[in-house]
Amino acid sequence: MEQRHADRIAEQLEELVFDGTFSDGDRLDEVRLSELFGVSRTPLREAIQRLAQSGLVELIPRRGAFVRQPGPVELIEMFEVMAELEAACGRLAAMRIADTALEALREANTRCQRAVEAGDTDSYYAENERFHKIIYRSSGNAFLEQEATKLHKRLKPFRRVQLRFRGRMGQSMAEHEAIVAALADADADAAATALRTHVAVQGEKFHNLMASLRSAAE
Repeated sequence: MEQRHADRIAEQLEELVFDGTFSDGDRLDEVRLSELFGVSRTPLREAIQRLAQSGLVELIPRRGAFVRQPGPVELIEMFEVMAELEAACGRLAAMRIADTALEALREANTRCQRAVEAGDTDSYYAENERFHKIIYRSSGNAFLEQEATKLHKRLKPFRRVQLRFRGRMGQSMAEHEAIVAALADADADAAATALRTHVAVQGEKFHNLMASLRSAAE
C-alpha cells in the first residue's frame, strides 16, 4: 500500500514541479507535504527518494530535499544520449531478439493502443516503459541494458509528461509499430533509426509542452 502511495505522491510532486508550484531551489517541507497529501512521512520520503533518482530533487545532508530543475541544455544532452543508447539497443536487438520477446512487445503495444483509445496517459506510459525495457534486455548486452535503464529512470518524469502533448500518444503508438516491424525484419539499421527518432521526438515534445505551460501561466 505504501509503495502505491509513494508512486502516486511522486507523480503529484512531479506535477507541482512542472507547473511551477515548486521552483528550482525550493525546499520540500516533509511536515507540510505530509499534511497536503494526507499521508505519513514514510511514503512521502519514498516519493522524494524517487524524485532524487530522476534528478528532480537534490538531497543535501542535514539540510533536506531541494527541487532541482535541469536546464534546457542539460535536458537536451540527456535526451541525445538516451536516443543513442536506445538506437544501440535496437541495433543489437534486431539481431538477437527472441520470438517470445517480439510477442511481448506486440502485447505491450496492444495495451498501449487501449490506453490511446481511453486517453489514459498514465497507463500508456506504464506499457511504454515495459516496451522499452524488453528492447534493452533483448540487446543481449547487460552493460548496455544497465546504462539504458539508468538513464531511462533519470528521464522518466520528462518522458511521461510529454505524452500529454496533443496527438503525442497516437504518434508514439505509430513509432512503436515501426520499431516492432524493424525488429521482426531483423533490420538493424531501421530499428536503430526508429528508436533514435522515437526518443528525439520525446525530447522535442517535452520542450514544446513546457513552453506552452509557461505561456499559459504568464
